[in-house]
Formats: sequence, C-alpha cells, structure tokens
Amino acid sequence: MARQSRSIRAMNILEAVAKADRPMRSSDLMKACDLPRATLHRICGLLVERGYLRQQIGASGYVLGPKIIDFANLVHANQTHNALRHAVLESVAQEIGETCNIAIPDGARMVYWDRVETKWPLRHQLSIGAHVPLHCTANGKLYLSTLPAVQRQRLLNTIDLEKLTPNTITDRKKLEVALAEISQTGVSTDNEEFLEGMIAIAVPINDAVGRFVAGLAIHAPVVRLGLKDALGHVDVLLEAAKKLGSDITESSWGAA
Repeated sequence: MARQSRSIRAMNILEAVAKADRPMRSSDLMKACDLPRATLHRICGLLVERGYLRQQIGASGYVLGPKIIDFANLVHANQTHNALRHAVLESVAQEIGETCNIAIPDGARMVYWDRVETKWPLRHQLSIGAHVPLHCTANGKLYLSTLPAVQRQRLLNTIDLEKLTPNTITDRKKLEVALAEISQTGVSTDNEEFLEGMIAIAVPINDAVGRFVAGLAIHAPVVRLGLKDALGHVDVLLEAAKKLGSDITESSWGAA
C-alpha cells in the first residue's frame, strides 16, 4: 500500500505540472498536491533524476522532463489508440488532396505527432517524430500566438530565429506583429518560410476549455497549391480540428 501511495503522489505531481501554464514552484506543488515539503522534495528529486521532471533554467520551478514528453509522444502516435484521429487526418488529406499533419510543442520546437501523406509524387516528407522550428512553420507560429505575452517573449528570447529561406522572419518585432495577427484570426501560415517551394496553413486543436493542445496543418508544394488557394480550405481544417478537440474530451488522447 505504501508503494502505491507514493506512486499516486508522483502521478499527482506530474499532473499538476502538466496542467500549469508556468514552472511550478515547490510551494505551488505542496498546495496543489497536499504534500509536506520533505515528501515533495523527495519525490520531485526522484522524478528529476529519472527525467520525468526538470528544473526550469532561470526559474525556481519544475516543468515536464524529456522522458515524460517522449512517453506521451509514443502513446499519441500509437494508431491503435488513435483510430479516430488518424481517420480525421485521412479525410482532410483526401478532401484537400495534400499532406495533413498534427504537431505539438516540444520545448523550443514542434514535433510531428501524426500525418497522412498526399498521394501526389511531388511532396515534402517530414516523418512522425521530426522536429521543426517555432518561428518559421505554420504550426510553430500558431503555438507561439497562443502563449501569454510574458511566456512568449521569454521563449522567443531563447530561440535562434535562423533564416532558413528568403521569406523567414528573423526580426523579432516583425514576428510579434505576425503572431498578433494569428492570435486574432486563429489561422497561421508558412509562406515558404521553412522550406523554399513549400507553403502551409494551420489551425488550433483546443481541448474542452479552449486550451491549445496541438496544431492541425496542411502543406504543399507552391507549384501545385498557392497560399491564397490553400487558405480557401480553412473551413475544412476548422471542422476537422473541432472533431479532434471533441475526441480529446471523450477519449483523452492527450494534451500537449
């Protein structure tokens, strides 16, 4: 019984950190999990040692560690448990005729969680588990636009706005303007900013209380689908994102 009790306490700590929109201090976790300081420090120390938690650099608090994020990615990528999600992606890819993907935040990058490839021979292939930058991808900019201003600024200050194409936005003020517009419209674009010759559009997948969980996007070679025409498919993406958000509530396929 004692072992089970410690396990449940560890799970409660991980859940509290996962739900928080900022690093959780020891005092926050003591209150949220109803634990004495010594017990909390002992469990958190073990979770940090095993990679399930990490202490945020420059902040006195805990955030999720790489091991728990990797574990979540493996669970969410398992098609046996995510048949509805993959079916929705297949439907979007078939209707629009281009590659459709879901990406989630992973530190200072986005990671591809699931995708359905277009049947066209000309395509840009980025596999499940591949990481892409935040500042120049449709899903990355979408995620940045959902963050509170202070958190977004802190994150932007830590990443390199590398110029990957002539269209990549590397000026922080210009990027902030672009993110403000995305926040207003709920639609993010990549106008050959990540890869020359490729465009993308993305919309948010939100949970039952409106929190950003993941981005749903399509991307295509610009020679086949221009950005203006791609934006004509926003309603299809929004409807699919709504179904996926409902699936999060009903079957708990995860939260980023």
